Amino acid sequence: MMESLTSHTDYGAVSLNESGVNPDPMVEFDVWLAAAEQAGLYEPNAMVLSTVDPEGWPSSRTVLLKGLDGSGFEFVTNYASRKGRALSVTPDVSLLFPWYAMQRQVIVYGTASPTDAATSDAYFVGRPRASRVAAVASDQSRPIASRALIEEQVRRVEERYPDDTDIPRPDDWGGFRVVPRAIEFWQGRTSRLHDRLRFTAGDAGGWTMERLQP
Repeated sequence: MMESLTSHTDYGAVSLNESGVNPDPMVEFDVWLAAAEQAGLYEPNAMVLSTVDPEGWPSSRTVLLKGLDGSGFEFVTNYASRKGRALSVTPDVSLLFPWYAMQRQVIVYGTASPTDAATSDAYFVGRPRASRVAAVASDQSRPIASRALIEEQVRRVEERYPDDTDIPRPDDWGGFRVVPRAIEFWQGRTSRLHDRLRFTAGDAGGWTMERLQP
């Protein structure tokens, strides 16, 4: 028999009304992200990226939102990693921003494609030295016999590139850009009568908003 899980506190009375959101969901997302930052949430730009592997298996992991404008969401990864290989075959993804402390979440459904080299270069140069070293040293998602071996690979890279400016961006490392076709804003409400507003992109541009049942 499955053990009963601890019940959670009921959600609050903060409402999400059609009249109170921007008709452009990218603008509304900016508002929600700023509110999460102002609330002091840990890693407010953390998002759960879900993909489908070449074998048909779903896969999810947390990545960080690195770039955002009026038309897309950007993150970085190793293109040969599990998610990179999945995206090369099936570019359809979802992004989930789980702002639990605010009783909010946003789900983005869209299509991912690699960013241009200049954008990937800019992201790489802006990373701390240790993160750039790790990107060069690690064959992300590939098996390795021990922690000691990966630490040895890091040491060799550090010796090879003693000058901070000499660390090159690996050819298999860079950005992905997700262009959304639907975005759902979720606000927790009491008695599980949550508010859900979904925006869907039109073929000719613009967005259509509709309320979903909780």
